[in-house]
Amino acid sequence: MLDMGDRKSALLALTLLVPAASIGIIAALYIAPGRWGQTLSVFCQVWLLVFPIAWSVFVDPKKLSLSLPKRQELLAGAIWGIFMFAVILGIYRLFGQHWIDPVVAKEKSHQLGISSANIYLIVEAYFVLVNSLIEEFTWRWFVCNKCQILIPGTKAIFLSSLFFTLHHIFVIAAYSEWQAVILGSLAVFAAGIIWSHSYLTYGSLWSSYISHAIADLALATLGWQILFN
Repeated sequence: MLDMGDRKSALLALTLLVPAASIGIIAALYIAPGRWGQTLSVFCQVWLLVFPIAWSVFVDPKKLSLSLPKRQELLAGAIWGIFMFAVILGIYRLFGQHWIDPVVAKEKSHQLGISSANIYLIVEAYFVLVNSLIEEFTWRWFVCNKCQILIPGTKAIFLSSLFFTLHHIFVIAAYSEWQAVILGSLAVFAAGIIWSHSYLTYGSLWSSYISHAIADLALATLGWQILFN
C-alpha cells in the first residue's frame, strides 16, 4: 500500500515537471518571440526529458528498459494512428480551414525560425520521429505513472491526459480562433486518454508512440498545406 510519502513525492515530481511545457510555449509564442523565447523553450523541452530520467535515477529509482515491440502493440498503434490521421484531416476539412489564418500561422512560424520549406521538413521530421517518443516517455511513462500513485485507476488516465493537454491549448490558441482551441483541446485530451490507456494496457510505449507519430504526421501534413500551399 502506498503511504503519504509516496503521494507527496509524486505530487512534487508533477509540480516540478508539468508547468515546464506551458512555460516554454508561452515564452516562445507570446512573451518573448525570438531568440530568448526560443532559448527558454528549448531549455523547457530538455527539462521535460532530463527531469524524469534524473528523478528516476536519484529520487525514485526505477529501472529504464527497452523491449522489442510485440505484434499486438504494433497493430494497435497502427490502427489508432490511422484512425487519428483520418480524424485530424477530417476535422480540418470541415472546420479547421475556416478557423486557422494562414497569415498568422506563417508569422508565428517565422518567429520560431521556420523560414523555408527545408527547415520545416527538418523540424517536422524531428517532431514526428523524435519528439513524439519524448512526449510518450514524459507524459505516459513518467506523468501517468505518478498520477497512478496520486489517484490509482481510471482517474489517473484522465488526470495525466489533462496535464498533457494544458500546453497544447497555448499552441493551438497562437495559430487559430477560439473554436479551434476548444475542439483541438478536446481532441488532444482524447488522444491522451487513448495513449495512456495503451501504455497501461501493454506496459510499454510502442503502441502509443506509433500512433502518436502517425498523428503528428497528419499535423505536419496540414502545416505544410497551410504554410506553403
